[in-house]
Amino acid sequence: MKTFIVIILTGMFTSVALSEPKSVAPVTYIDSEKVSAMFAKGGPLLEAPGYKVHAGRRQGPGLVELHTQETDVFYIVDGTATFVTGGTMVDGKLVSPGQMRGTSITGGETHHLKKGDVIIVPNGTPHQFTETSNPFLYFIVKPISN
Repeated sequence: MKTFIVIILTGMFTSVALSEPKSVAPVTYIDSEKVSAMFAKGGPLLEAPGYKVHAGRRQGPGLVELHTQETDVFYIVDGTATFVTGGTMVDGKLVSPGQMRGTSITGGETHHLKKGDVIIVPNGTPHQFTETSNPFLYFIVKPISN
């Protein structure tokens, strides 16, 4: 039975690996000067169909965020932060389609982030930076689900 399952799974993965991709996005290169300039103020490096890449910069805490269509993948470049995820958003308001903001989180999980850490926040999950070093720098990749 195990052999049969392995054969079936191998066939499935081989057919997926050998099939032609439906569409291929162009390679994007962003030189270090542009990356450094964007980290100086924070903002988007690339926004393409299906995902966004931002150079994040924080100098202090922020509002609670909840994205209904975006998953946040944070890679911490420099500094430290206290980051709360999950729980219940307090005073949540829709600020644009698929984007909510609130004042705080009750019942969330606290994470202490530092250089080199990665944290992934699935869409629909409240999250908030409650403390940050100045500056706190991170890359954020946002895969967008439809």
